Amino acid sequence: MKINMKQWKENVTQSDNRFAFPIMTYVGLSLTNMNVLDVIKDGRKQSDCMQALASRYSSVGFVTIMDLSVEAEAFGAQVKYSENEPPTVIGQLVPDRSVALSLSIPDIGAGRTKVYIDAAQLAAIAIQDRPVFGCHIGPFSLAGRLGEMTRIFMNLISDPGMVHALLEACTQFLINYAKAYKAAGTQGIFIAEPAAGLISPTQCEEFSSRYVSRIVAEVQDDNFMVVLHNCGNTKKLVPTMLSTGAQGFHFGNAVNMMDIMPQIPEHILAFGNLDPATVFKQGTPEEIKAKTATLFEKMSGYRNFVLSSGCDIPPGTPISSIDAFFKAVEEYNHPKL
Repeated sequence: MKINMKQWKENVTQSDNRFAFPIMTYVGLSLTNMNVLDVIKDGRKQSDCMQALASRYSSVGFVTIMDLSVEAEAFGAQVKYSENEPPTVIGQLVPDRSVALSLSIPDIGAGRTKVYIDAAQLAAIAIQDRPVFGCHIGPFSLAGRLGEMTRIFMNLISDPGMVHALLEACTQFLINYAKAYKAAGTQGIFIAEPAAGLISPTQCEEFSSRYVSRIVAEVQDDNFMVVLHNCGNTKKLVPTMLSTGAQGFHFGNAVNMMDIMPQIPEHILAFGNLDPATVFKQGTPEEIKAKTATLFEKMSGYRNFVLSSGCDIPPGTPISSIDAFFKAVEEYNHPKL
């Protein structure tokens, strides 16, 4: 079923109710008796997690796992796997400008990209009443995983041409990946660009936003929405993030949403930002309910705010935590008389 995302966004901003959209696919592991390896290597199993969550919770949307190793692995980077922890990129694939200039752009389907396209497609078919988003890494964050983050930061000053050469390859691949998600029937993508939260606004504009905007221009329309995720210290980065043209922005718990929301136009959605570790995974149900209610109260003047986790809620988070979160959402919208 096609969901008009322009109308969906208007429904969210015009409703008297407040909405929640945590990034929580890993939480579905305990509902489906699976482990991390099951869902990062099998699209059907990942979709099963999303469907289990959709059957249990009133989240206003769902998104595939925020796995920031998939794209680098498709380029040929080495990845470390674990049954209980998200995969991580190890080593360096692109040491210098000559390698960056000669880098081959992988086909969509290389590595585990097909797993995530399959997961998104199957979930979009099964979950008909709410939008399903795919997720892929942002250009600068991918460049950091291919060229090793510390060296990339150094090259922003010493060899920016190398970084731009690498970003060209990354961006073309990500445009293709975003188009594949769109063709699979999803209603949008989250672009996870956390590394851009570690650089200055001027650098963010040059090495991230400029490239993200090219992805947005290629895929976003009334039926397909781009949400840009940056879980860094983004207080001063909001203007350059907005310049990408994305219709949604997802913020991490490194920022106070009271510093963010006055900068967001009323027609743009902003998602955030309860700590996925200390609140969701480690907090008691009572603490989670209290923090949820408090953030809703602080955001009461912003109809374009959607309550979320600050990032991907980690594996091992108790179901009781998510139950408490959505109970708090329900109680906020329908207080006892």
